[in-house]
Amino acid sequence: MTPAMNPRYHVAFLACIVLFSSLLSAQAPPAGQQPNPSQPTNPLAPAQKLVSEGKLDDAIAFYKDALQAKPDSWQAYLGMGAAFDLKGDYKAARENIQKAIDMTSGNDKVRGLRSMAVSYAFTSDPQNAAKYEEQAFNLQMAANNYDGAAGIADELARIYLENGDLKNARKWYQTGHETALKNPKLSDADKDLWAFRWESALARIAARQGNKAEAQQHAAAAKAIIDKGTNPEQAQFLPYLMGYVAFYGGDYPAAIAELQKANQKDPFILVLLAQACEKSGDQKQAMDYYHKVLQIYAHSPTGAFSRPIAQKKVGT
Repeated sequence: MTPAMNPRYHVAFLACIVLFSSLLSAQAPPAGQQPNPSQPTNPLAPAQKLVSEGKLDDAIAFYKDALQAKPDSWQAYLGMGAAFDLKGDYKAARENIQKAIDMTSGNDKVRGLRSMAVSYAFTSDPQNAAKYEEQAFNLQMAANNYDGAAGIADELARIYLENGDLKNARKWYQTGHETALKNPKLSDADKDLWAFRWESALARIAARQGNKAEAQQHAAAAKAIIDKGTNPEQAQFLPYLMGYVAFYGGDYPAAIAELQKANQKDPFILVLLAQACEKSGDQKQAMDYYHKVLQIYAHSPTGAFSRPIAQKKVGT
């Protein structure tokens, strides 16, 4: 293959164009349109698109070229780390994410710390994930960002939950709930939101413990909060919750029925569907769902929980 035909050369060439363009301070806008300084061009957007398309090697090449042009781009290190995680090269992923962490402070460091926690979630290592989530939590608490800290606590709780550490899952979900309520500016709707998240957490923990009646009780309490109408955007999460409770309660037909109503772009929901189909004896449908999981390139807790499972099932 000649250089002109090699996709990597096209990617590298595109990277140079984008990075060069981003340095031009007087780039002409389209005819009739004035430049909008509040919406700067993201020079790494093409790499992010390549990741979303599963072109991980091309994305990594793009990030490397970007770092040649701008060695202090912590965003490039972070993006490259995510791409390596999705490839399954966790050592390279963590080396790059750590570089991003070392280069940042404040909210940027929080982002890097959470990304490192996700990397450890990919390898089912909640103890190491916790080391980074706790640092991020403490940074947000120091900044009096109670909502941010509560969200991180819930994220860590979910990592513990999906790795079977129910004691620490409950501890951190409770920490998240109590932290959120420290915010003096919480509206009644906000309080309902955090009450819903707490009941949802308790329902899932009880389901994992095999306490069907308790799980259903908390799931019903969560639904009652949504039925108040103060957080209508949260209603989309009810089928996931009901499906989760049904799955761990051993009612696989009910789990499938509920999870099929949930977000079909969430890889964790798809992997639960796949597992429920397997339990129901529908291996073909299960494999279809596992393949769908692998078509989603998400560097997130849901991606970390689901992708390795699907890879083992599909054999990739």
